[in-house]
Amino acid sequence: MFSRLKKVRTGLASLATKASSTTDIDQSHYRSETSGSQQPEVATFAAGCFWGAEYTFLKYYPPSENKGILKTAVGFAGGKGSSNHAEAVRIEFDPSIVTYDELVEFFHRMHDPTTPNRQGGDIGALYRSAIFTHSPEQASIARRVTEEVQAKHFTPKGKQIVTEIAEAGAWYDAEDKHQLYLIKNSGGYLCSTHRLHW
Repeated sequence: MFSRLKKVRTGLASLATKASSTTDIDQSHYRSETSGSQQPEVATFAAGCFWGAEYTFLKYYPPSENKGILKTAVGFAGGKGSSNHAEAVRIEFDPSIVTYDELVEFFHRMHDPTTPNRQGGDIGALYRSAIFTHSPEQASIARRVTEEVQAKHFTPKGKQIVTEIAEAGAWYDAEDKHQLYLIKNSGGYLCSTHRLHW
């Protein structure tokens, strides 16, 4: 499966690179090694194409502005063995600055959690909406916040959140060229659903 994903991503990356400008970036703006008073925690979200998911989190929580996200990585999670993985973003965050509750709500806000196995034109289980939790507390928070978002933002519209909430398993980093992809390639592919919906 990963060889097929590599071919698809390589093709998309080469197309996007031709249409965009690659920029040398100061990665320290998007990576922070310092934390506040608490131990950093990890949150893992799948929201369609990992380029846009990572970009949207970093746009609103840039590590250089001390808004709680310390660093991100894109990769694959939620599968069994080498199959049925989702593209995902792994976020290391400082819970004394930004809570897991806030990140879960932002996750629902920055993509369409009501479309099964799809975000915009990206179709398939690879692009499903999922929260991969790292503790029972995260699982409880993810379910509670998802119910609150459903009641406030989607029930009035007659839509149903289909986000999978599951325990985080193995994580597989994507190749380095995919890390911070839309930061490095300003005109690269950004899924139309990766924006703030409220």
